[in-house]
Amino acid sequence: MTLSRRALLSSTAVAVGAAAVPAPALAAEPGPDFADAVDYALAKLRVTAPNAGGFPVGTRFEKWTYSQNGDWVGGFWPGALLLAWVYSEDTWFREHALDWARKLAPRQDDTGTHDLGFLFTPSWVTAWRLTGDPRWRDGAVRAASSLIKRYNEKGRFIRAWGALGDPRNAGRVIIDTMMNLDLLAFATEQTADPKYLTIATEHALTTRRVFVRPDGSTPHVFDFDPETGAARGPGTVQGYSPTSCWSRGQAWGIYGFTTMYRRTRDKRFLETATELADFALRALTPDHVPVWDYLAPQAPNDIKDASAGAVMACGLLDLAAAAGKARYRDSAVRILRALTRTCLTTRSTRAEAIVARCTRNRPSEDGVEISLPYADYYLLEGLLRILRPKEIARALAL
Repeated sequence: MTLSRRALLSSTAVAVGAAAVPAPALAAEPGPDFADAVDYALAKLRVTAPNAGGFPVGTRFEKWTYSQNGDWVGGFWPGALLLAWVYSEDTWFREHALDWARKLAPRQDDTGTHDLGFLFTPSWVTAWRLTGDPRWRDGAVRAASSLIKRYNEKGRFIRAWGALGDPRNAGRVIIDTMMNLDLLAFATEQTADPKYLTIATEHALTTRRVFVRPDGSTPHVFDFDPETGAARGPGTVQGYSPTSCWSRGQAWGIYGFTTMYRRTRDKRFLETATELADFALRALTPDHVPVWDYLAPQAPNDIKDASAGAVMACGLLDLAAAAGKARYRDSAVRILRALTRTCLTTRSTRAEAIVARCTRNRPSEDGVEISLPYADYYLLEGLLRILRPKEIARALAL
């Protein structure tokens, strides 16, 4: 009998899990290993940035593969370089970051994706905050104007996928979009036009209403009738099933709802972020590195996704400050410590990325146990939130 790669991965995960020794307790206070991890990250960026053949999208045999237009992840590459500049004050990182950010300019008018927040918030918005150059601000606002064209007024949601004139996926909403809403908040802040933040708020309220289950878990997808706005039901693409809980999606939700609370002071968003965080922390394994889906059949003994951990740590640090609850900060520190101790690429001389043990799309067997650019970005962000809180607050408008 020949087993598929997916079946082999599942059986291996079960075998490893059955024999695993419980992970030792991790301290909730940062140590010198955080600074060491940032130093490692900056050294890796310094080597890879001059030779990058495009925007990194994922690794194959530990080497970056690239997109020329950035795909949906292009903002994380200049974003990571900007964070490196914030930490080191070395203008070498600044120049490389801004060079790469400029290459995203054609995407300002892209109405075919909801991911303009991922593209322009870590790059152009951060560049504006750090340099004061109005070209970055104006480009980000233009991108926000493109994003709101995807808003469905009847359903009060931002469409996730597909060209505006394409009926396929016209009623599809995904949890990831919560992370694209801050671009709209930025546009309202800069223009004093409330329409951007109003749309962001309506989308967040819709997401809160239909995605969040009583236990605080979420599906990856929820579908609506695009003509009437009527709810159809949950679904998934990157999670195990419509009733499971894809860990990176849960992390997007924690971070995204916390951000919306900070931008609006609507306590409903803080309550939702707390519900999502509490579920994820209950589901977290003792090693503090999330499995790819918290409710898949093999969980908790399953393939890991370090990128979910990095995003979740940032969201928890934000939530700790917003809610005034130290336990979320303690949990974030434990996750960051686990990532820096067990998920860096330090054991390989070939690796071009910073973070290993990431999973992009397990159901499609696409990118299992690889590196991803958003894992590198959010790990840096999380570490800088601990090590350089004032500087990162300026960069992210915390």
